[in-house]
Amino acid sequence: MKLLLKLLFLAIFTYMITMTVIIQGHKSITLAGGEFDWVRSPWAIATLFHAYFGFIAFWVWVCFKQRTAAGRALWFVLIMTLGNIAISGYMLIQLFRLKKDEPVAAIWRTT
Repeated sequence: MKLLLKLLFLAIFTYMITMTVIIQGHKSITLAGGEFDWVRSPWAIATLFHAYFGFIAFWVWVCFKQRTAAGRALWFVLIMTLGNIAISGYMLIQLFRLKKDEPVAAIWRTT
């Protein structure tokens, strides 16, 4: 299970980084603002809220894992700005910190 999760989050992390670099090379996000038609595409708004509510839900779990306010604040900024790149990176850190004999369920512990 550990290997499967490592591969899953590594694939997500790699895909998100690759896609971000490719799209950014095609057109900067700072220049694409006008392409997001919020008035005619309510699905764009719904999708954005859906994503950010998911980011906040994940960050709440991160708050239980992080021991310091600085760590919590740093991960909040990373998750809100990088989204699934930060989330998959956080999960990879947690998975690789597991000792060889620890079960995956140990990730959910706060100590």
